[in-house]
Amino acid sequence: MRWLPWRWMVRRAARSQGFMDPLAFMARLRRFGQPSEVAEPIELLRAGMIFHARGLINTRVIQHNLDWIWPYWIEQQFDPESPAFLPRAFSITHVNLTHRNWTAVGRPDCASLPIVDPRGLVTPLTDSASVDAWVLGDDGASLIPSRLATLEQRLENPADDLCVVTEAEADGLRLASRARVVNSGHGHQLQCRYTATAPAGGRLAVALRPYNPEGISFIHRLDQMPGGNDGTPAWHWRMYDEQHVVHPAALDFDTRPDRIDQSDYEHGDVANQLSAPGEAVTAHRNDCDTGLITAAAQFDLAPGESRTVTLSVPLPAATEPPPPASWAEALAPAARLDVPDSDYQRLYDTALRTLLMHSVEDIYPGPYTYKRFWFRDAAFIIHGLFNAGLIERGRRALARFPGRQTLATGYFHSQEGEWDSNGQALWIIARHYALTGEWPPGADRAEWQRVIRRGVQWVARKRLPTDSDRPEAGLLPAGFSAEHLGPNDYYYWDDQWAYGGLRAAAALMRTEGAAALAEWIDAEADDLGASLERAYAADRKRLGAVMMPASPRRRMDAGAIGSIAAGFPLQTLAGDDERLLGTVRYLLDAHRVNGGFFQEMIHSGVNAYLTLHLAQVLLRAGDADGLALMDAVARLASPTGQWPEAIHPRTDGGCMGDGQHVWAAAEWVSMLRNAFCREEDDGLVIGAGVQPRWLAARTGFGFGPTPTVFGAVSLRFEPLDAGGHRVRWTIDGDRAGPAWIRLAVPGHPAVDCATGAGEAELPEAGV
Repeated sequence: MRWLPWRWMVRRAARSQGFMDPLAFMARLRRFGQPSEVAEPIELLRAGMIFHARGLINTRVIQHNLDWIWPYWIEQQFDPESPAFLPRAFSITHVNLTHRNWTAVGRPDCASLPIVDPRGLVTPLTDSASVDAWVLGDDGASLIPSRLATLEQRLENPADDLCVVTEAEADGLRLASRARVVNSGHGHQLQCRYTATAPAGGRLAVALRPYNPEGISFIHRLDQMPGGNDGTPAWHWRMYDEQHVVHPAALDFDTRPDRIDQSDYEHGDVANQLSAPGEAVTAHRNDCDTGLITAAAQFDLAPGESRTVTLSVPLPAATEPPPPASWAEALAPAARLDVPDSDYQRLYDTALRTLLMHSVEDIYPGPYTYKRFWFRDAAFIIHGLFNAGLIERGRRALARFPGRQTLATGYFHSQEGEWDSNGQALWIIARHYALTGEWPPGADRAEWQRVIRRGVQWVARKRLPTDSDRPEAGLLPAGFSAEHLGPNDYYYWDDQWAYGGLRAAAALMRTEGAAALAEWIDAEADDLGASLERAYAADRKRLGAVMMPASPRRRMDAGAIGSIAAGFPLQTLAGDDERLLGTVRYLLDAHRVNGGFFQEMIHSGVNAYLTLHLAQVLLRAGDADGLALMDAVARLASPTGQWPEAIHPRTDGGCMGDGQHVWAAAEWVSMLRNAFCREEDDGLVIGAGVQPRWLAARTGFGFGPTPTVFGAVSLRFEPLDAGGHRVRWTIDGDRAGPAWIRLAVPGHPAVDCATGAGEAELPEAGV
């Protein structure tokens, strides 16, 4: 290929057909970022191509068939009366940009993650077709959940279950759906139970839809058949793809339908044919070359009487099946939050379940769009697991890390061209060791030390030369980094993670008695730290302000959110560092929307987990504005207690990423943990994020036990009869305790406590 004039041929072919020169166009695009060896991770390009390929299909299908019943996000985006309306004009693709919300149902021992959208549409398998339900009255009334302005949806957490409940009502018609995953004894099943009522009589229609919350999902063939008399389901649906290969699961009814209607693309949506007499309920096959089969199984409703129908979908078995576990067993080691605040309590309890469901086989940042592995998300999610006391889940995830490190270079690879991963991997491995005094499973002690050595060597080799007057001298090269920071650049985020990872790895090796290795790692960290300090000093002179931009070549913008990693979670800068706090103040002054941090780049929405990063930095500095940010994030949660990756400022729906973002759930857990106790150097800070209204309730509240480097900490705030509060704490374990303990509740004077006392009285506010 090197000897072929392929560039000339590509340019000539394009120009001969009247197209612009694609090579010149790509070169122009790259000028907006710094030169980098990887323009964009191939993994993200692949995912983006799949995403927008679906968007192209959506464009061809949706706008020409608006007489269909579509999912909630489409009904909203195509409704000119809705604030979510998006003009189509020159848009090449139609994608969900306004209501990227869904909630996974599952179990702590089930790797499959069915999702439920805000109107009860259930997608049983990743990227599959979906199941909806409607109620049709004999008097002409209808209840179509995706077309309702409001309904009630909630997540229920019984002792050994997790269920998304959706309840809708219109024109006297009622529909309630309950979606959950159960262990049938022969594997896991998604179970959808529909209960409908029609005052004048009517029909419950359980409908098969060739779409999901991202768009079209083809069904090329559908078989329907009766069950047997041997305990098998009363009726089956079987879906096939374009090659007529059966999908991994089927749909089984517990009740024989009274009518079944099917349609293909040529004849339109089956929803428009339900008033005509249906086919006899017999075995049948339907084919559609376009792949847009729709079907509805109908069940008669007597006037005023409710009827319940259950649909079950067998779920694929895990590649590496974990030990069976109930919710009670999985949650048993978790730190318990007990606060007089129903929203905070519900969100914490829900976040624990989110973390457990998304760490069965591997660490996933989401159940659908992000159901794949990133070191970046994994570091924060495992950190959340550790803070919650779910150590074993984090250990299982860390066991996979050595297999993801390249032997030749020591690069922790999840996406090519992202230079933050090595620092994140080193930091979370060292965090596990600091909390447990043990190495993770998956390799022996010698191998883990080799993993760390290789990881440090990669950082040392990857850095730019220091003998230069360029502002990025000695830093990591330009890269894609976290996608919300902007085009390729020399991101401080990457370098701060590398520095924090090196410092943590050196401390680990020193504890292990590997003094020479620890000294070498510390020397590398010192050198990188000196390069960062030079760059920060140049920024101060260049910007005329004490702040940290996203990179030494950027003005201040929303990408500077990445530069506060040195404050949280790494704590490599002091809590009162003026550069850190100056950056936070800039971000809140310029980019606060609806009470939270609005990330303008890529995400274009209010971001829950980045808002919590700002809150962590502020509370670490003793700034009570962090409490307001916590409240803002709580308000932004969906009715089922989830956060999408970014939240639309007008619709409050998701506008970016996965509709249930696990990183956000992990940050909520870490936020509540640090609100009660936070390690700071060799000491312990208590109560830095306690909300004043919890104290005002005078009912007592607490948190724990949560692992710390000093042992497992449990805390309790108790009201005193004479007024005020007493704080009690215990530190369990045989580790050295903290050198100091400080009670630092917002609005109250900080007080240093005797390390062996185990209790202290909270000073009066303002005294």
